[in-house]
Amino acid sequence: MSKEVTAPRQHSAPGFMICLGWVAILGCVVFAVSILIADFVVPDHDWIADTISDLGAGRYEFIVDIGIYAFSAALIACALLCAHVHFGDGWWSTGTIGLALLGLIVFLVGARNEYGDRDSDGVVIHIYLVYALGLIMLTVPWMLSKGFNEFSAIIAKALKGISLLWLISAPPFFFLPTGIDGIYERYLGLIAMAMVVLLGRFFIRRGKALNERQV
Repeated sequence: MSKEVTAPRQHSAPGFMICLGWVAILGCVVFAVSILIADFVVPDHDWIADTISDLGAGRYEFIVDIGIYAFSAALIACALLCAHVHFGDGWWSTGTIGLALLGLIVFLVGARNEYGDRDSDGVVIHIYLVYALGLIMLTVPWMLSKGFNEFSAIIAKALKGISLLWLISAPPFFFLPTGIDGIYERYLGLIAMAMVVLLGRFFIRRGKALNERQV
């Protein structure tokens, strides 16, 4: 059998896992900090009534855009981690692809700049990106939880809990009065970041454990 078709030896790279795990966590931190900074910098902004999208438009849009891109990188880091350490079957693979799609969608939300300023130039896809994000965010934690059953029952249950919490929490956002949808959107963002931090922390610990075994 030629070398080109011979299956390579499977192994995990601890340093790679630790690095990407920190990218995931720090991406969430940058996202949260950027929103807090924008809340104070953007004039006449009501963080309870005005959404994150409102912060992403206008003179200071670059502040929130930095956070959005950081969170996009965090999601892609999680996708790379799940692809590198494959814990499951087709469900895990689909969840991994879902993480990558979430990262792409979040990036597009920031790059398109169609929010908050009633932009109508060209094809406006913001609302479709939001729908896609909501649906994928619902399914990804549940799919990944199946793979974690063998390695960490606590994380498996936590991911299922995140999925169920999203199922209950996300739909009402579209029917909320504009006076409170800003703070509610931040609450949904915390749910999404909880999933990313959970994954990032797990893979950091796993990478450190592998390093200790190799010493």
